[in-house]
Amino acid sequence: MLRIMIRRKQLTYRTEQTYVEWVRRFLLFCCRLEEKGNWGEDTAAFLTHLAVVRKVAPATQAQALNALVFFLREVVKVPSETIEEFARPKAKRRLPVVISRRETGLLLNKMEGSLQLMAQLLYGAGLRLMECVRLRVKDLDFDGSRLEIRDAKGG
Repeated sequence: MLRIMIRRKQLTYRTEQTYVEWVRRFLLFCCRLEEKGNWGEDTAAFLTHLAVVRKVAPATQAQALNALVFFLREVVKVPSETIEEFARPKAKRRLPVVISRRETGLLLNKMEGSLQLMAQLLYGAGLRLMECVRLRVKDLDFDGSRLEIRDAKGG
């Protein structure tokens, strides 16, 4: 049922895979709880377990929370007041690590074949990995110097 709701909402396949896995882990965790509480308490216990015991990153905990909120609202149809408003974990702000143009050129020149081409497209055109992997010959417009990106993130 979870997969059906995800597909009705037209979420990406990667999101589907991720949500299904987090819900599976959550349900296994709930089976281990000695006393069955309500959905909100179980969710809070699971998120606390992720942060304290498993020591997951804030982004991972937020991803699990998004999956569980989707599951509880869309699949289980739990009323919104039953699902507590959980505090979203705050990720540490970090400055991005940037390499120079020279270093980038050296790195790209060490690659060869289709991997080099893909790395050049990722870097030069700013493509995401799956956008690059899904490129086809008919998506290339050599006369207009354009790439047509299909099914990009965010539509």
